[in-house]
Amino acid sequence: MRERLKVDLSEEVINYLILPALEAEQKRSFTNIMDINKGHLLMLISKGIVTREDGQKIMDALEEISLKGASNLELDPKLEELYFNIEAALIKIVGVEVGGQLHTGRSRNDLYATLARMNSRDSLLIISEQLVRLREEILKIAENSLYAVMSGYTHMQPAEPVTLSHYLSAILSALERDNKRLEQSFNQINISPLGAGAMASTSFQIDRQETSHLLGFNNAMDNSIDSIASRDYVLEALSFMNILMNNLSRFSHDLYIWSTDEFGIVEVGDSVAACSSIMPQKKNPITLEHIKAKSGHVIGALVSATSCLKNTSYGHSRDATESFKYLWDAFSEVEASLHLMTATVKTLKFKEEKMFLRTLENFSTVTELANTIVREANISFREAHQIVGYLVREMIDKKIPVSKINSEIVKDISKLVIGRQIILTKEGIQKALDPIQNVELKNTSGGPAPREVKKQLKKLNESLKLDKEWLNEQQGIINHKKQQLSKVQA
Repeated sequence: MRERLKVDLSEEVINYLILPALEAEQKRSFTNIMDINKGHLLMLISKGIVTREDGQKIMDALEEISLKGASNLELDPKLEELYFNIEAALIKIVGVEVGGQLHTGRSRNDLYATLARMNSRDSLLIISEQLVRLREEILKIAENSLYAVMSGYTHMQPAEPVTLSHYLSAILSALERDNKRLEQSFNQINISPLGAGAMASTSFQIDRQETSHLLGFNNAMDNSIDSIASRDYVLEALSFMNILMNNLSRFSHDLYIWSTDEFGIVEVGDSVAACSSIMPQKKNPITLEHIKAKSGHVIGALVSATSCLKNTSYGHSRDATESFKYLWDAFSEVEASLHLMTATVKTLKFKEEKMFLRTLENFSTVTELANTIVREANISFREAHQIVGYLVREMIDKKIPVSKINSEIVKDISKLVIGRQIILTKEGIQKALDPIQNVELKNTSGGPAPREVKKQLKKLNESLKLDKEWLNEQQGIINHKKQQLSKVQA
């Protein structure tokens, strides 16, 4: 295959380019590249480009190589690619006159473009499976914490009472969108470039739809140049993973903060924590730290791939191929993070009594007091906001707890702030300042009232079931095609 060149590859090219890529591909790509070979061969036979007799010999040899496995494939870096090493093993068994026919009607370019898409879709389905499991575990906690009242936060300051279930419903909503982005990315990836040749297709009368079907793709790509040049799906997959990891990082950050002694409202299990080498009291939530850091790695992968591609011509080139380098790392980081997050969520212990007591003390209920003033005194919300804001300032300055707010205080403050005495009923004040009733009052669509959160969780559970069905369907299609390829006789 180096007939055009007069000298062999330099040691530098072998050691720093060829060998690392070859060894990585051997581990990552052996099964899929063998499936591509089998699918392409079956199409060549069906179109009469390879005789059935020769095709059977090639298929038997491919089966023999497959059964021996990737670890038993002898690698020669001078052959440059995994495919050529497989071809050399094939020719060793059946001879070049027969084995050399397998590469008819295709190029390294469309072969590896197909392989990259198959590897990517496999990884996406693994991530989808882990994402489903994580959502299931979070949903379990959410369904059991409908009445676990806690402070919601904005700017990391106590804002209004919500429930743990309401918070987790928000996290589940984000992860649901992540799964939708994953499915969209999968559909963009799951189209076949095979048969596009080097970039201008081939004069052999191949059937690209047949190979697409045999390999479990949804369709064949429409344009041969686009088939081998397109890498936008790499950026799309990385973008999806970047958003997912960003959501996981934000969830981890909340848990991380809440697990501090200063908050103390959640504790991770011992199985996902580590100790200090010197401070015996320490219990460090290390999985949360790693997930947050791994999110940074995926950001780097997205930037790297975009940088590799931005000034490449729309065709095949090695710098475009470099865009894959951190894609595979990103898949690994995301898979690891989902496993770690799921393992952590399973161990979480929320301190519900402490969460509730915080809402009694941190003035997070007083927005509803302002709402009560609007309803009972028939003034604007802005005026009510001014009254309550001044009231809170006075009580904090004088170290008076929120539980001491009464009609007299409201009357005095309102006279001072708006020049008019506002008189509230004792029942109205108590209802506004009681965290449980406060949450129950927030019963508009999307709110934290338990009956509303139940509706949210029902929809999230239904969506989760649909996503599981989608995952099972895609896994079933691909596994079925793999079984057909491994069993079929030419």
